[in-house]
Amino acid sequence: MSAKLKKLSDLSKRGPHRVLEGDLGYTGLPGKVYTPAEGKNLPGIAFGHDWMKKVDDYHGTLRHLASWGIAVAAPDTETGFRPDHRGFAADLETSLQILAGVRLGNGNISVAPSKLGIVGHGMGGGAAALAAVDNEKVKTVASVYPANVAPSAVEAARTLFIPGMVVGPGEDGDALFDPGNPAKLAYNWAGDVVYRAPKKGDQQSFSEDGMIKRVLGLGKSDRALQETVRGLLVGYLLAVLDDDNTYAGYTDPEAAGSGVESLSGEKLVKAAGLTRDNAGFSLF
Repeated sequence: MSAKLKKLSDLSKRGPHRVLEGDLGYTGLPGKVYTPAEGKNLPGIAFGHDWMKKVDDYHGTLRHLASWGIAVAAPDTETGFRPDHRGFAADLETSLQILAGVRLGNGNISVAPSKLGIVGHGMGGGAAALAAVDNEKVKTVASVYPANVAPSAVEAARTLFIPGMVVGPGEDGDALFDPGNPAKLAYNWAGDVVYRAPKKGDQQSFSEDGMIKRVLGLGKSDRALQETVRGLLVGYLLAVLDDDNTYAGYTDPEAAGSGVESLSGEKLVKAAGLTRDNAGFSLF
């Protein structure tokens, strides 16, 4: 019997910590830092934005993570039309180094070097996988509707022996017309991986730039989806980075939750657009 995604509705709401915001730019890397107001040996993540997005488009999500005791450094780089994916991955790695090595707050905040991960959305989800390759500092990666990047994150996943979480479309998603193939990224993941598919979720719905999306005809921001994904991220990161057994179910590939489908085995193969005959010999 599969585990439950316990307290998902609670984790989707603001956490117990007051949140501080800082400027990553004073270190020489444009971006922002979000932390709980106090706490020692906190888990910390670098966060990567999607193509043509900025950190401000994820303000609510990053504050949410900090309110649950997770420190966040988010570089505001590669925001133009032709981003350098490899360069963005390097910026994510630099953000992690800053988070764990720079004095935060008034000295009452510290991030544990052993509790570091990378989270990204769209382009940032692909870059997160690239940044984790051969990087011993990174303990986990969470990719939210990851898009295709160059070099390929799908291929890079074959070398990632750390735990991972991929959030993507369900079995009814159309990988052929998606900007990435999240299910294939999860299928290729060398380490333990979970694949979560919130109902009616897609890549365009997660960032918070609702007005711009409506003007450009790029869909709309979906608050319900954002809340669900925030809860999934909090539960997963606290379980993996902070060893919080309360949320152990968030590392179960078959765990069930309200409005969230989990794909594994044959279901994941199908969602990735593979068949039994070619699943082990995919070139892309």
